[in-house]
Amino acid sequence: MITPPDRMPLPREFFDRPVLEVAPDLLGRLVVRTTPDGPIALRLTEVEAYDGPNDPGSHAYRGRTPRNDVMFGPPGHVYVYFTYGMWHCMNLVCGPEGTASGVLLRAGEIVEGAELTRERRLSARNDKELAKGPARLATALDVDRSLDGTDTCAPGDTPIRVLAGTPVPPEQVRSGPRTGVAGDGGVHPWRFWIADDPTVSPYRAHVPRRRSR
Repeated sequence: MITPPDRMPLPREFFDRPVLEVAPDLLGRLVVRTTPDGPIALRLTEVEAYDGPNDPGSHAYRGRTPRNDVMFGPPGHVYVYFTYGMWHCMNLVCGPEGTASGVLLRAGEIVEGAELTRERRLSARNDKELAKGPARLATALDVDRSLDGTDTCAPGDTPIRVLAGTPVPPEQVRSGPRTGVAGDGGVHPWRFWIADDPTVSPYRAHVPRRRSR
């Protein structure tokens, strides 16, 4: 059986490039999550690049920790972190091993398995909102810390695979500041999205959290 071009897994070489090359090139690609109930496929429509030690907005800016250890490993692995005590977010590690750069998957369109996703995203008003935002995306794909370190390029069965999909033409790619990033890292235009796509999340500038007295 011949695999269609859009269903070919992306090789490790795809991810073994500078993160600012990989991030916009991920738009239009397919993330396939294999669950016990069946597969879910998501077409990426919005991502953000994080450039490790060169980027104050990156989890790896201050060095290696148990939390960000996967970011320092080989490209093509999944980095999952837990935030605000309630949400998971999913990233793809990029660049040569040791560079600790990665791409946050911010939003996408569920193209297969929407019936499985709706069970996890009961608050979504319609299917365009199923994965509209990084925490919603991870919830829709049933991604948590147990999948941290998953190798999307491994041979054989793997719970997460990234497929070729249909790359987005450069003229349809937009860029701007990353959502919710403060300080020096807030000025980088390293958020990339597909123009006019209804599944892209709204931009929100960083708002400092107030400490309760």
